[in-house]
Amino acid sequence: MTLHATERVWPDEDTDAMRGTIRWDAARSLWLVAMIAGGIAALVVTPSWGGALVFLVTTAVTICAGHSVGMHRLLIHRSFQTGRGLRYGLVWLGTLVGMSGPFGMIRAHDMRDWHQRQADCPPHPSHGAGFWQDAWWQLHCRFDLDHPPRFRIEPDIAEDPLFRWMERHWMAQQLWLAVPLFLMGGIGYVFWGVCLRVAVSLIGHWMVGHFAHKTGHQGWHVEGLPVQGFNLPGLGLITFGENWHGNHHAFPHSANLGIEGNQMDPGYGLIRVLKAFGLAHSVLGPLDRPPRDGLVRCGPDVGMAPRLQMIDLGAGT
Repeated sequence: MTLHATERVWPDEDTDAMRGTIRWDAARSLWLVAMIAGGIAALVVTPSWGGALVFLVTTAVTICAGHSVGMHRLLIHRSFQTGRGLRYGLVWLGTLVGMSGPFGMIRAHDMRDWHQRQADCPPHPSHGAGFWQDAWWQLHCRFDLDHPPRFRIEPDIAEDPLFRWMERHWMAQQLWLAVPLFLMGGIGYVFWGVCLRVAVSLIGHWMVGHFAHKTGHQGWHVEGLPVQGFNLPGLGLITFGENWHGNHHAFPHSANLGIEGNQMDPGYGLIRVLKAFGLAHSVLGPLDRPPRDGLVRCGPDVGMAPRLQMIDLGAGT
């Protein structure tokens, strides 16, 4: 069986994409439990309109500018470019989401992507388990292959001292937000702006990933792969465009995820604003790279046979 490589993941003759063990990840599991406990405290012990506003603002900024734009589209996929200072800022905001540091995010994303590009994919990286089983696996465990592939992050990221610092102290980055929140509104603001925000962000990220690999709207199909991506209509605003996962599977290089009509993508809107002010450049659209092997257009009905018809997505940006 051929194990396809990606830009960062390189299998060798001993690599096996299927054989591995799902293990409890104590650090991340306890981290999430602590954030959930603090989030419950926000709602029960220190309820306030001010705290709710802090939660909404910090969640929007860290998920949109940090995770969706900084970590996902900029650092992982390089779908646009910025100056070094803005790049650091966006990735740091992504670290504040509380999932991992920049290296951990790249590894988690690219290993999952590599698994899903194989002819066979185990249930952990494919979200193949049921709802509660997948929740336990994704939020509290890790999947360790018996014979993993070689993983290489490009030197301009891996050797960057500021990225290395973010990675080494990714949990402690919350202190940069927690201290000013405490000074503004006491421990209640910390519960709302750190604990509840991180808990909702982590659980919400898993839920989008879970359902976006199960069912939904499908505009494209990648032939020969067991795992497909689906769009989740109606969630564009609260996910900042990350709900268009079927589009992302089709065009992973594209900065624009909501590529069809009426698909709201606030993350791409932010990138366009940055570009308008001269802060972003080399913004890639869906047609700015060759299509994926096996990519075919689907009809309006998910169940109908894919047909070889690409719609006019417009010129790249």
